[in-house]
Amino acid sequence: MVSLLPSSRYWLNYEIHLVEESLTETVNMGFLTALVKNISTSISEDLHFSLTPSQGHIRNQVPKQVTEDEHRHPDRVRLPRSLFESFQGSRPMVRLAVTILDVGSGNVFKGPRLSLEDGSSVLNNHVVGLSLGHINVTGLAEPLEITFSHQHQPPNVTLSCVFWDVTKGSAGDWSSKGCSTEFGVNRTICRCDHLTFFALLLAGCGTSMIFLAFTIVLYTVLRFSRQRFKFEDAPKIHVALSVSLFLLNLAFFINVGHGLKGSDAACWARGAVFHYFLLCAFTWMGLEAFHLYLLVIKVFNTYVGHYFLKLSLVGWGLPALIVIGTGSANSYGPYAIRDKKNTTTLELCWFCEKTATSALYVTVHGYFLITFLFSTVVLGLVALKIFTLSSATAGKEKGQHWKGVLTLLGLSSLVGVTWGLAILTPLGLSTTYVFALFTSLQGVFIFCWFVVLYFPSQSTMTSSSGTARADQALTVSHG
Repeated sequence: MVSLLPSSRYWLNYEIHLVEESLTETVNMGFLTALVKNISTSISEDLHFSLTPSQGHIRNQVPKQVTEDEHRHPDRVRLPRSLFESFQGSRPMVRLAVTILDVGSGNVFKGPRLSLEDGSSVLNNHVVGLSLGHINVTGLAEPLEITFSHQHQPPNVTLSCVFWDVTKGSAGDWSSKGCSTEFGVNRTICRCDHLTFFALLLAGCGTSMIFLAFTIVLYTVLRFSRQRFKFEDAPKIHVALSVSLFLLNLAFFINVGHGLKGSDAACWARGAVFHYFLLCAFTWMGLEAFHLYLLVIKVFNTYVGHYFLKLSLVGWGLPALIVIGTGSANSYGPYAIRDKKNTTTLELCWFCEKTATSALYVTVHGYFLITFLFSTVVLGLVALKIFTLSSATAGKEKGQHWKGVLTLLGLSSLVGVTWGLAILTPLGLSTTYVFALFTSLQGVFIFCWFVVLYFPSQSTMTSSSGTARADQALTVSHG
């Protein structure tokens, strides 16, 4: 098995060995197959290679060169002739290796990105390598093209073309720099401007969405089994946030999965729906902070008639008004995400790239900044109150300090403070990974908070934090 074989760097060097020293034209090890050919730098057309069908087994399936008429295979590679023409002045021929490696379930070609992105994996565990040996090929004017076939993916899964970047970390990691992704129903086309090992990553929000669904189902059960849940507002607010985040994740992956397919009206609708649920999530996180303010900071004179109904009008109604206003200005449409080389890495329906930049900054960036600053200030005031109380009771009850820390961590997930890490993502890859990790686990944190708050143990009942007790006491008064 590959999981018992050497590291990713070994296979990179092995591919170079095939080009520079191997005398064989084909290699078949079961888990690895390769085609090695001498290619003239004076070719007159692009080269096409057939790869292992995604649905088949890699064993006894060796890559083969096909003519242009035969290149419509489920999995294939197209290498532009300009790649080889660039060597005409220095050499008449180059040696090319096309490799397919089954990485299995081990740690070969996994990297930090797969462990930090929720539910990520390599499609069919197959990695495709393209190499000219020690010749480093980067910055191709015309990109190479790799087509991966696959089953229709569920809406909570997105696909991303990546390559193995040896400059990342000590052992390398997957990166999408210099690669673009074109989505299809049963295939994805990757276009990249260099040669190395490539793969198609499947990234999902499965864990977060599952736990958000658990929270919603758990509340529904409790509402019918416990009388007080029909009157308390705090759990309703938590569930409203869970619903908004669940629908945001669903809208995002439907949007990314469809790309720019369909009519302009369909693209407008997908962009508007995604915008709406994003604003709903921001709004409910802000409302969680507002509820927390009444809960812990103001405390007295906090009665509000029809409290949750009014919160719902804000939580679901305000985003609707913003989207209606934005949509009436025809702001939604095709949007491209580009890397530093201005290469398109992802296309989706969002804000029109050229005509709606100001709307994007005002209704998304500005709106988020307002809710984030409000939530941060409230959380800071709550932290001050919790640790002041902990200092006053330090001699009476052990572990108050750690209870305060855990309470703040739980509240941070409710008010969305971790989303503030998005501001730091331009600083580097590490902050991007941390942001992706915490936001993808927000559903898990909310579920854990919900369970701890509404299924307390006997010891917790007798010595619970002031925040938890107030959460359940205040909401009854708001009915």
